[in-house]
Amino acid sequence: MALVEDDEEEEMGKKLERLVFAVNGERYELPEVDPSTTLLEFLRTRTPYKGAKLGCGEGGCGACVVLLSRYDPITEKVTEFSASSCLTLLCSINLHSVTTTEGLGNSKDGFHPIHQRVSGFHASQCGFCTPGMCMSLFSALVSADKTDRPEPPDGFSKLTVSEAVKAISGNVCRCTGYRPIVDTCKSFAADVDLEDLGLNSFWKKGDKNANVSRLPYYSSGGICTFPEFLKSEIKSISDVPDDAGLTATGGGYWYRPDSVEDLYKLLNSEAFSESSVKMVVGNTSTGVYKDQDLYDKYVDLRGIPELSVVKRDSEGIKIGAAVTISRAIEVFKEENECTLHSNGKLVFCKLAEHMNKVASPFVRNTASLGGNLIMAQRIQFPSDIATILLAASATVCIQTASQRLSLTLEEFLERPPCDYKTLLLSVYIPCCTDSIAKTGTKLLFETYRAAPRPLGNAVAYLNSAFLAQTSLDKASGGLVLDHLCLAFGAYGTQHAIRARKVEDLLVGKPLTSSVLLEAMRLLRELIVVKEGTPHPAYRFSLAVAFLFDFLRPLVKVLAEPGKTINIDALSAPNEEYPYGSRNGHANFPTNETPKHADLDLSDMILSSRQVVDLSEDYHPIGEPTQKAGAEIQASGEAVYVDDIPSPNNCLYGAFIYSTQPLAHILGIKFSSSLASQKTVTVVSANDIPKGGKNIGSSFIFGSEPLFAESLTEFAGQPLGLVIAETQRYANMAAKQAIVDYGTENLEPPILSVEDAVKRCSYFDVPSSFSPKQIGDFSKGMAEADQTIISAEVKLGSQYYFYMETQTALAVPDEDNCIVVYSSTQCPELTQSIIANCLCIPFHNVRVITRRVGGAFGGKGFKSQFVATACALAAYKLRRPVRMYLDRKTDMIMAGGRHPMKVKYSVGFKLNGKITALHVDILLNAGISADCSPMIPQAIVRALKKYDWGALSFDIKVCKTNLPSKSAMRAPGDVQGSFIAEAIIEHVASTLCIDANSIRKRNLHTFESLVLFYGDSAEGSGYTLPSIFDNLAFSPSYEQRLEVIQRFNTSNRWKKRGISCVPITYGVSLVQSPGKVSVLNDGSVVVEVGGIEIGQGLWTKVKQMVAFALGQLWDDGSEKLLERIRVIQADTLSLTQGGITGGSTTSESSCEAVRLSCSILVDRLRTLKDRLQEQEGFVSWDSLVSQAYLESVNLAASAYWIPDPTSKSYLNYGAAVSEVEIDLLTGATAILRADLTYDCGQSLNPAVDLGQIEGSFVQGIGFFMYEEYLANSDGLVVTDGTWTYKVPTVDTIPKQFNVELLNSGYHQKRVLSSKASGEPPILLAASVHCAIREAIRAARVDSLSCGGSDNSSLTFQMDVPATMPVIKELCGLDNVEKYLEGLSAHQSKEP
Repeated sequence: MALVEDDEEEEMGKKLERLVFAVNGERYELPEVDPSTTLLEFLRTRTPYKGAKLGCGEGGCGACVVLLSRYDPITEKVTEFSASSCLTLLCSINLHSVTTTEGLGNSKDGFHPIHQRVSGFHASQCGFCTPGMCMSLFSALVSADKTDRPEPPDGFSKLTVSEAVKAISGNVCRCTGYRPIVDTCKSFAADVDLEDLGLNSFWKKGDKNANVSRLPYYSSGGICTFPEFLKSEIKSISDVPDDAGLTATGGGYWYRPDSVEDLYKLLNSEAFSESSVKMVVGNTSTGVYKDQDLYDKYVDLRGIPELSVVKRDSEGIKIGAAVTISRAIEVFKEENECTLHSNGKLVFCKLAEHMNKVASPFVRNTASLGGNLIMAQRIQFPSDIATILLAASATVCIQTASQRLSLTLEEFLERPPCDYKTLLLSVYIPCCTDSIAKTGTKLLFETYRAAPRPLGNAVAYLNSAFLAQTSLDKASGGLVLDHLCLAFGAYGTQHAIRARKVEDLLVGKPLTSSVLLEAMRLLRELIVVKEGTPHPAYRFSLAVAFLFDFLRPLVKVLAEPGKTINIDALSAPNEEYPYGSRNGHANFPTNETPKHADLDLSDMILSSRQVVDLSEDYHPIGEPTQKAGAEIQASGEAVYVDDIPSPNNCLYGAFIYSTQPLAHILGIKFSSSLASQKTVTVVSANDIPKGGKNIGSSFIFGSEPLFAESLTEFAGQPLGLVIAETQRYANMAAKQAIVDYGTENLEPPILSVEDAVKRCSYFDVPSSFSPKQIGDFSKGMAEADQTIISAEVKLGSQYYFYMETQTALAVPDEDNCIVVYSSTQCPELTQSIIANCLCIPFHNVRVITRRVGGAFGGKGFKSQFVATACALAAYKLRRPVRMYLDRKTDMIMAGGRHPMKVKYSVGFKLNGKITALHVDILLNAGISADCSPMIPQAIVRALKKYDWGALSFDIKVCKTNLPSKSAMRAPGDVQGSFIAEAIIEHVASTLCIDANSIRKRNLHTFESLVLFYGDSAEGSGYTLPSIFDNLAFSPSYEQRLEVIQRFNTSNRWKKRGISCVPITYGVSLVQSPGKVSVLNDGSVVVEVGGIEIGQGLWTKVKQMVAFALGQLWDDGSEKLLERIRVIQADTLSLTQGGITGGSTTSESSCEAVRLSCSILVDRLRTLKDRLQEQEGFVSWDSLVSQAYLESVNLAASAYWIPDPTSKSYLNYGAAVSEVEIDLLTGATAILRADLTYDCGQSLNPAVDLGQIEGSFVQGIGFFMYEEYLANSDGLVVTDGTWTYKVPTVDTIPKQFNVELLNSGYHQKRVLSSKASGEPPILLAASVHCAIREAIRAARVDSLSCGGSDNSSLTFQMDVPATMPVIKELCGLDNVEKYLEGLSAHQSKEP
């Protein structure tokens, strides 16, 4: 589009005739840009830099983080900050410099130390999140090194360990469990103890020679973040570059007015009269509230100086509305340091501290203070900032179309929602000095939030902030509140409010327990939760808890020993490292854990220990070698499906999906909108070729249609595929679809397992997949001394949250063929489905998969829909078509883990020996069978880890009108193992016996193990009893138990618990192909059926090939590992690849290539022996050269089929977890986790260790955090990072210890190895059980205080045990009951 020439509009802002910026030092100049284009879209489609990934499109995962830099020609300073490129609009970075992970280093010019340390600390698995992690860390290094702190020792940065850990607090990793990433970050910190870092390739664990010289060398300033040519260009511009005002580009207009007056000239102009206008500063609001249509006019408010002002006076601080949240935090910290009055210090320090928990660093760096408040006022955003500023007596200045107003923040929030012509200009925060705090009084200010993540990046269930002025009441000797401000927000209300009735009640009265109780009761009337808000009772209980926590130190009878408020002791950040020495420098802080019991858990430094027994029997097998491709994953050079450059004329697809569970589709039309105009066509079931099948996925139990035709059977079912010129246009156009539904003559949908039972809606389980019952249940119950009948427990679903969503690229080829690049765990099955859909031979479909950015089972059958839809569209249009699902669509369609409802009846002796167990399970499978008929077998397999005496069960696989559930890491096993623990703990509670004693008594003997598991049991390898004893009955465990008991006795509102859980996990090896080819330069190419999904399959395969080919030399002296490359899976190159899953694909692939190598070794041995007789020593290169000359076939393939008598085996492990719960909020901190896992002889301890840690942390998510919820129609509503919370670095164990047990030689295993990918997720049940113990300790307190029957010590806790669940089990009214008991006791005193 031509640039705007209108004179009137030109007066309103200077024209920007081109967009100029740098990416990794390279200049880009764009005369035309669609103003809705994000920086991430530009990087990925218009540059060679694909390191920044699209993980969520919400600023909630960190996969897209880049470093932005801007230059001030006046001060000649460069300012750098991390930013979420998926939210940053391209037009907003004019004259900025962008640095991506490729700009730090690469394979050609050399990797950056960050890349090298990521690889060396084994901190990358699937690698999709790794570039974003690198950039978050790099940003933290740049920021720290620019401070005026003392120069760090050589090789270190000025970063502290605490800052290093928090650097990635906003980044999500689904694979590693974070521990190795944390170690990578900590390795740069000047106060780190290098010997405490985990397993790495730089030194051996426990090596006393661990020093920085052995790490890839780091020095600050090694990367130029702002190129000189761009500085010169900025200097040459006469006007200040940020004031350049007006851009007009293809499809829309970008305005940048330079004054409020010019802004209103624009808004009142004729050009804006019928336009869709978007005001932007950082554009981060789109991370929360997605754009539903395109805008034709964007107004950038950053060019208005008045909105960026920061002005201090003696009364307070004025902050412009466009000032970023990060800058506001800096201002508060600066004010905290310079202000003389302690009251001002207190308020500003607390504001900064709280705002550091809003969003993530890379969002705070671009999000504006004013934007946050406008969202709170206009669209009821649950803002923390509005609440804390309300308590701080903030005022705002706004400009309406007719006038400028100064309002209190409370008045502003209570106004009708602002229209786009109302502009928030500034916020004023008073110092709270003598105007409030008079002589002889103290000012108190505290802020609170309850959220799933301690370090932020999660919306609060409720937030609050309280400001009080206190004085001593001479008559009573107690404290009196002279002034009080109580602000509450985010609890399901229109906006933050002040609890004025409670304020009035409390002011002027001596504080007693009875006064507090009256205040809590009054508060209940004021905190009214909006209908439909989740957990309303919990949110109210938080309001009571926070107010109680704020006021209790002021009431003598309530204050816990040593917990009084000291107003003058402020914990302001100290930039001079006053706390000790480390690494030879006297001024760097230590990270020693405080010795006292009451720790600041949110700020504890993560520590870890790994015990690994390295084996050299099969070198290099058994070595903890670096993961293949880790460095190129870190540098952004590793190619995933969406990184493949789009072919010419490529189109993009996005699904239209149903929002109804069971309905006739009467028609589909599109709303009249800018986005709908971007539609090229819509592909539906009508476009399937003649003879082709409407099939989107298939497995042995049946298939599921690609598109609904006349009837939709579940919410989330694909109805069609919108095709557009870009992925963003396709996604936006799909939102414009309006589907007309009808339900005439249809029965109500089946949306629960209870509905399925009423309607007898089940899937059959073939007899070959039906688990076998053991013993006589009736006889076992008759032998029991006690029984528990029909107890119930429920387990929820879980979403995969692979970092790379479902994606595919389909390219039409010659002769009616098609090539499909798919991110899938089963290319061969995908090939067959596409061929059947298109009615073409299998050999006309070539499916290629190089690597997958996370899978966990979700890239098995669910990936087939995307690949097939792309293939159908490409086949129809004869143009390439690709699709990358947005996170919301992916979450709505994914299905996830099977939820289930469980009832059990169990009989047991008085000594705890269980005699019989019967389990009824209702399994929610969704609309199609998928793999669901296999799940009962897996449930029972894991359940059988204990000797139940007699075991019977009735498991129904329910068919419901919901998205099909599918395999997810340890499908069925994780639920079965947990059910066993729930039963054990119920028995223990009933008998008042320690649960570990019940566990030990019911562990299998080898004889009972054989009875329950048959041929899978191996006598010499049954290590579980010794593993469990070493953890649960060690002196260390007893000591920890005593410490916990003392802690619980001395702490009323925090409790700790500890639990040890054993696991038994059965796996089966599967047949697998392998091919090894030796090229004439001696390099080796390997193909396997298994897919690299982050589990280290390629790494283990490379090690196996190096070992197997090395057998040509008796001493294995030839170092071949670096000469081996594993290449992508290709269905027309290597057939019968099967499905990657079940934890054994790596083993099977390794055995297949070992057989292939054995064939090559046999062919080469005779030649090698002859050459050795002639020449003495024969090198690999000379042997290969001669083999080529003599026409020896240097390619060999094999198809390994496991021995039926040994294909199944058992894995063992146990974990001890220790937790601390907050009885006021339900928040849980995992203090420590100790895992012992029998890996046999590990093929690669570093890879297996990463699998164990990552699996355990994913299990923490399942048992504690992840709620995969749907509405009343079955449509998923936890559909993004704002509502679905996977574990982050601040939620993993504070101390994370893992021991890989080497159980020695196993004749029937692949080089004595065992599986590691899935079994450890079962160990995370130990966290759930430890929480139960902590809750039990809380209930003991409640009983001792006269609690009622509902405080029983026997209770059931469903999965997941989220904060609301834990608080409810502790008592939603525990504060009120405590105050009631205290008041009643005091009233009886004389």
